Amino acid sequence: MSRPRRQIEVFNLSFLDVISCGFGAIILLLVISKISEPLVIEQTNTNLSGRIAELEQQLHDIRGETQVINRDLVAKTEQLSTEKAKLARLQGALTSIKGEHSLVSTATEAQSLIADELLSAKQELTAEMRRLDTGYQRPKEKSLIGGVPVDSEYIIFIIDTSGSMQRFAWPLVRQKMEEILSIYPEVKGIQVLNDMGDYMFSQYAGRWIPDSRARRRAILDRLVTWAPFSNSSPVEGVTAAIQRFYASDKRISLYVFGDDFSMGVMQDVIDTVRRRNATNDGSGSRVRIHTVAFPVLLLQAGAVQNAARFAALMRKLAEENNGSFVGLNSLR
Repeated sequence: MSRPRRQIEVFNLSFLDVISCGFGAIILLLVISKISEPLVIEQTNTNLSGRIAELEQQLHDIRGETQVINRDLVAKTEQLSTEKAKLARLQGALTSIKGEHSLVSTATEAQSLIADELLSAKQELTAEMRRLDTGYQRPKEKSLIGGVPVDSEYIIFIIDTSGSMQRFAWPLVRQKMEEILSIYPEVKGIQVLNDMGDYMFSQYAGRWIPDSRARRRAILDRLVTWAPFSNSSPVEGVTAAIQRFYASDKRISLYVFGDDFSMGVMQDVIDTVRRRNATNDGSGSRVRIHTVAFPVLLLQAGAVQNAARFAALMRKLAEENNGSFVGLNSLR
């Protein structure tokens, strides 16, 4: 007799245990995963914050270094500009010195050639010519042109280079200088100073400029742009010219061009020139002093008194020093 088969239950307790354990394991894995995720995120955030701070510090350092480099660059640029300007000035000075050296060399060669020719000519003179040359006497009478004695062998111009003269009278100054030069067809030496005693040509400071047509043209051309500092007082230029160029064997005339005498006492100027220009024995003047007064200040309100002071001063100087005073009535 066969046994009846035992019916198998699919969902018995063992199966449920296995299923429960599996679900429990899955849930445990999920729980573990969720617990570790914030730790990873927090660690990641911490690392990123540290890196950002490090990068920000590097950026700050780079910006600081950039500012220092920019300041150094600006300083170097300014230094370079200064050095370039200095180099340009030195190059200009070098060019000027070369030009002056060339001019002096040319003048020296010309003077040497003229001296040689003069010596040769003198050697060819006959005994009679030598006697006449030795016995030659200067004429005692004064040569006058327009009331101005023109018997001098050397002439010096003392020119007021102040702003008023530069702005209003300069073309007329050049014209009058040219006219005065024309009444001296030939002299032994010329010189040009401003009222402060500054020389027009520094290479001829303290010595005579040889007379020639080219020299006269150079003087007139230089006068166009010549503008050294001036205090509108002729006393410095006059006394400097007398002290440097007076010689007992030379006949010298000073021509003073000006328009203004605003500072100082007129009598002090007269006394100073009187002492400097008196001969050793006190019998006369060393050099003639002529004056050309330009009516610049007569056209300006409030300045007429200074023009009158200049005219009175220079008229007295001309009178005491065997010269002439010429007052112009127009700037044309």
